[in-house]
Amino acid sequence: MGYVADRWHKSRPKPGEPECGEHKGKVASRAHGKGKRWQARYDGPDGGERTSLHRTAAEAEREIIKQESAKMTGSWVDPKAGKVTVETYAFDTWLPAQNINGRTEIEYRGVLNRYLVPEWGTREIRSIKPSEAGAWQQLLLAKYELSGSTPNSVARRVRSVFRLAVIDRVIAVSPFAGIKAPTLVESTVDPPDLAEVLGLVDAAYHVRWRAMIDLTAMTGLRSGEIRGLRVDRIDRERGVLRVEEQLVYERGRGLYFDDLKTGAGRRVLPLTDEALTLLAEYVTAHPPAVDGEWAGLVFTMPGGEPIGESTLDWALKSICRRAGGPARHWHELRHHYASVLIAGGENPKVVQKRLGHKDVLTTLRVYSHLWAEAEERTRGVLDDARRKAREAAAVRREGFLSGGMIPEGQGTRVASGLVSA
Repeated sequence: MGYVADRWHKSRPKPGEPECGEHKGKVASRAHGKGKRWQARYDGPDGGERTSLHRTAAEAEREIIKQESAKMTGSWVDPKAGKVTVETYAFDTWLPAQNINGRTEIEYRGVLNRYLVPEWGTREIRSIKPSEAGAWQQLLLAKYELSGSTPNSVARRVRSVFRLAVIDRVIAVSPFAGIKAPTLVESTVDPPDLAEVLGLVDAAYHVRWRAMIDLTAMTGLRSGEIRGLRVDRIDRERGVLRVEEQLVYERGRGLYFDDLKTGAGRRVLPLTDEALTLLAEYVTAHPPAVDGEWAGLVFTMPGGEPIGESTLDWALKSICRRAGGPARHWHELRHHYASVLIAGGENPKVVQKRLGHKDVLTTLRVYSHLWAEAEERTRGVLDDARRKAREAAAVRREGFLSGGMIPEGQGTRVASGLVSA
């Protein structure tokens, strides 16, 4: 339990010290007459002492009762913690808590520096109001002119800063509580069909691009994953491919192997016989380096250097022009892979695992229309089958009633004047 201290007077005066002329029986301290007189002292849940100043002893008592009650109910918030600035909390507390790799950390820092710090960086985190939080989200569209899925992505990062502040008991409630996040606008993916993919394979002007396009269409690998594919990740006996790393670029560092963003990205993909044959033939014809920085890298440029993302994108656009089809991004080959799985009847959870999405909601959000199309095809198949069955039954019934012969093996019988199959 806390207690109230009188700042203006000594609690243990030395013998013979003169009394305070203003307060009878009290010995003045150095703080006498400076600031608020009464100090509330109490221990926080972590055992550390907390203090606050008040005009009257009654106010200090009420503060202690309030804080002790909050500790009992689990709603306690450190009154001084909320004084930290938004920028300090975001960079010193929130960012290290994200457990992300270097490249993603740079991305997150960029979001904070571009959209959060200019607006609220020097403000105390406890000072941000819900009305300001809603207005800030509107700035993403009006001031920063963000579009598509970007406003939602940026807002999720910033909302997460304040959500962690609540968990850390820095603030009692997030200013974004009750404020709807920007609508997530997902553009509908229109993946190339198999005929278009095979056309791209045929139009590829180098065996390297031909193999990479074909393999991506059969595995759904991301650009960084296929560019960073190493031969020891291919298990020919089990017929699987272990996706464990990617090739990334960072300014000042260049290209290097890096872990995948999420644990879900680490996955084991089943390989078809065609994919295994493709890899075996390519590796035999173009053996990877056995030592050095890029040892084991399957797909490389002449001289054994890794392939940059822009180089791969340029190659695909050139191939699209040669094929006479629409310009495609490498990620659309990944969408093709997903569309094949969905058309084949794979459930969302399986598709999520194959693509390495962090949750099934992401998979459903991106490909929901493809499942809808698959459902319509299923209805069409069922309707067509039942229509044909009814037509066949009608023909048999008509033949029976007209005195014709019922073909053997149809399993028909007469019951209550009806022919049934």
